[in-house]
Amino acid sequence: MLVCVSASHRTASFELLERLSRTPDSVAPALMAGGAQGAVVLATCNRFEAYVEIDAEPADAADAVRDAVVTATGIPAEDLDGSYQVLTDRRVPEHLFAVASGLESVVSGEGEIAGQVRRALTTARKSGTTSPELERLFQRASQAQRKVKNDTALSRAGRSLVRLALELADSRIADWGAERVLLVGTGAYAAVTLATLRERGAMDIAVHSPSGRAAAFAKKHGIRAITGDEYATEARRSTLLITCTTATEPVLGTEQLQRPVSAVAAGCPVAHQGPGQLVIDLGMPRNVDPAVSQLEGVALLDLETIRLHAPLEELQATDAARSIVSAAAADFHVVGARQSVTPAVVALRSHIFGLLEDEIERARRRGDEDGRVEQSMRHLAGVLLHTPTTRAHDLADAGRAHEFLGALETLYGLTPDNPASEASGTATA
Repeated sequence: MLVCVSASHRTASFELLERLSRTPDSVAPALMAGGAQGAVVLATCNRFEAYVEIDAEPADAADAVRDAVVTATGIPAEDLDGSYQVLTDRRVPEHLFAVASGLESVVSGEGEIAGQVRRALTTARKSGTTSPELERLFQRASQAQRKVKNDTALSRAGRSLVRLALELADSRIADWGAERVLLVGTGAYAAVTLATLRERGAMDIAVHSPSGRAAAFAKKHGIRAITGDEYATEARRSTLLITCTTATEPVLGTEQLQRPVSAVAAGCPVAHQGPGQLVIDLGMPRNVDPAVSQLEGVALLDLETIRLHAPLEELQATDAARSIVSAAAADFHVVGARQSVTPAVVALRSHIFGLLEDEIERARRRGDEDGRVEQSMRHLAGVLLHTPTTRAHDLADAGRAHEFLGALETLYGLTPDNPASEASGTATA
């Protein structure tokens, strides 16, 4: 059974999501140790979700996921209560397909989530925690996302978190070309942020990397690199600071933005440390110590604030996208259901054709030299198998595959794991 335990910006506080996102790679192995057949963890700036294949009742599966999260993250179980939802069976693919398509994001249609979904599967593969059914689930999610992107206007209606953050900053910035910008981080978000800054006219842009990648990033993009020794000084001089690293601890705090005591005592001014300094934190976990917002003249715009200002969805594009997602989820279920009865259908056909070959051999010994009896018997076998095969698929589509399996065992003594039956031996005696 597929189970998804989801904590997102719709169900959990920003602070809890931040704590969950600190150690996502340890959750899937903990789930496997607890008996799951497969586990994929999706951790983004606005959600933490575990997709699990497990042989358990929904309530027991949800408890197993919660226990694994508690073990892996150290977060007390009581802190998780009421902050997540549990999805099972048919609801799992529709939810993941909607997530991958950006329908569940802070900004409907944002594009970053599709890559994050793909990377979640890649991480599970590397750690050996995925399963065939989860592989199929996440691959179909990517297919649904591409169809939504190609067939609807959702991606054009929605905006990335980066773009939305800079749109919110517009109210504070009169001339982007006059801003002194410091970008902290060199990953995918940093590249998107840099491109969006340049679209708006920003020219004086520097980059700092806590992991030491600033020089390479700066050379590639034609901007200034800031070393660790220069970081605090550049931070105080910048009018706009944007952080977007994967660091698990804050990389910007009051110690970087406050003037040194020696400078204050000497009466030395520090450019831009005062009214007009804006800090945008796009990190998850947060990259900026919330205490910076208490500094005089420093305004902090973080993901929590961005979420509150997300625009209303464009209903037409959203409705079209959800129709695609629903159809894809229904198809996923049909294919999976038919796969579930395939072994039983194979067992039935093997049984019938085994009887058939015995009878054909008997007819040959009795003188069926022209093969007419064999031809007739093969045709009859095909006719007899057609209705049960079709009925098996229909029952599977309706979620009643167990009825076909029960009938097969009752009538023929067959199960998918035991295709050879006593009936076969009796008929050929």
